[in-house]
Amino acid sequence: MLVGLLSRPWARRVAGLALVALAVLLLLMNLRRMGERAGRAAERLDQLERINAVQRHMLDAAARRPRDRDDLVERLRGGRF
Repeated sequence: MLVGLLSRPWARRVAGLALVALAVLLLLMNLRRMGERAGRAAERLDQLERINAVQRHMLDAAARRPRDRDDLVERLRGGRF
């Protein structure tokens, strides 16, 4: 029955259009999924950049800290703290 139906020209045309519509639908769904993945990757990148900036700031502050109590006292007396 299916072969007999597809032997008609209008049925072949309808089947072809249905296949094209299905292909376009699958393409659009895949593009949406790729967009979601790209959005998550961008969000992860932003988060990593913020974390790296905070860690850099902490390392800079640790590099400038006084080494011992005597150094702390000298900084406080000199007004450099």
